[in-house]
Amino acid sequence: MDPLILSAVLIAGLLLLLASGIWVALSLLAVGLIAMVFFTSAPSGLVMATTVWGASASWTLTALPLFIWMGEILFRTRLSEDMFQGLAPWMARLPGRLMHVNIVGCGIFAAVSGSSAATCATIGRMSLPELRRRGYDDRMSIGSLAGSGTLGLLIPPSIIMIVYGVAADVSIGRLFIAGVLPGILLITLFMGYVAVWSLLNPSRTPPGGPDMAFGEKLRASKRLIPVVALIAAVIGSIYAGIATATEAAALGVAGALILSAASGTLTRTSFRDSLMGAMVTSSMIAFILAGAAFLTVAMGFTGIPRALAQFINDLGLSPMALLAALTVFFVLLGCFLDGISMVVLTTSVVMPMVQAAGIDTLWFGIYIVLVVEMAQITPPVGFNLFVLQGLTGRDILYVAKAAVPFFLILVLAVVLITVFPGIVTWLPTQMSNR
Repeated sequence: MDPLILSAVLIAGLLLLLASGIWVALSLLAVGLIAMVFFTSAPSGLVMATTVWGASASWTLTALPLFIWMGEILFRTRLSEDMFQGLAPWMARLPGRLMHVNIVGCGIFAAVSGSSAATCATIGRMSLPELRRRGYDDRMSIGSLAGSGTLGLLIPPSIIMIVYGVAADVSIGRLFIAGVLPGILLITLFMGYVAVWSLLNPSRTPPGGPDMAFGEKLRASKRLIPVVALIAAVIGSIYAGIATATEAAALGVAGALILSAASGTLTRTSFRDSLMGAMVTSSMIAFILAGAAFLTVAMGFTGIPRALAQFINDLGLSPMALLAALTVFFVLLGCFLDGISMVVLTTSVVMPMVQAAGIDTLWFGIYIVLVVEMAQITPPVGFNLFVLQGLTGRDILYVAKAAVPFFLILVLAVVLITVFPGIVTWLPTQMSNR
């Protein structure tokens, strides 16, 4: 069978399996096995065993459960409770005032959790009732949370970056460093939009409270400062070349345990719950990665990646045209899948196209994270919109309309890193030159 026709058949089969409710990992393994048994002469059982073992035994993958465990530990501290109290005094004088707490709070929690949905749900559960009580515009409060909740995918240490790094064989440490400037760019764009909107709609922003002295602000933030310091230490150790991503993750876990013990929230129950939560999430992701690795190898045996790369070359698409097509593809895919599943499902098909087009795989990693972020809040059925619907009780169309300006800001961010790729590559280059 022609490799392009075969790829269409396999993709259709995969979508059918996913639509039937079968686990993503099992669907990937099943499609890979079908491709190996019916369309190649390779020993499918032997290839599956060696590939799954090789994908599971990767030392690079060790960082994944450690970062997830770090997030689980800090999630069970009083971090979310202290977030609003600690950030509010610093935001009270900015145009938009406490709506910036959504954005900065998501930026901080993103560095703890590495998950978009978890960031959105945790910060929303804490901030939305308080913003409503103080009379802030509900639509802007929900929209700013929808947009900044996606920072969970971009701000390092990001789970999806680890997944992409393993799947695409790209340095995870360099990916983390590459995500810093785009993350700051996004936070700045979100805060800038909220500030401009507030200046244009002064009647919809409540007046600020009394100004606080610098010392009072520090005292209000005292419980938040250690967490920010831990995050800076984890990312800084990678940037300085002191630690690998795995070693930095171990540092993060040790620091999280110390902070949890110091705050009085480290109990036998919380320790067990954090460990079990990390184990469940890590096992799920590792299982998906193993299935994706086998599917990638199976597709290699069938000749599909080579045929797709040749097909792209024959079309004569410029790198920009390819990126535009991939952006639309990922946004549509985000209507049905979460970010991690999107990356592992598509890497084996997309990477040959990207490499054939001469696109830097490090830059593409940050691009794909940004596009997946867009997909998470794509009206009307982005994954994070359902999280917000359950959190607010609002109609899904109301939530989608609130998210539209922040979706457009994410589009602007993708355009900016495409026109100015140095936003992504400058910091990793500096690290390499040290």
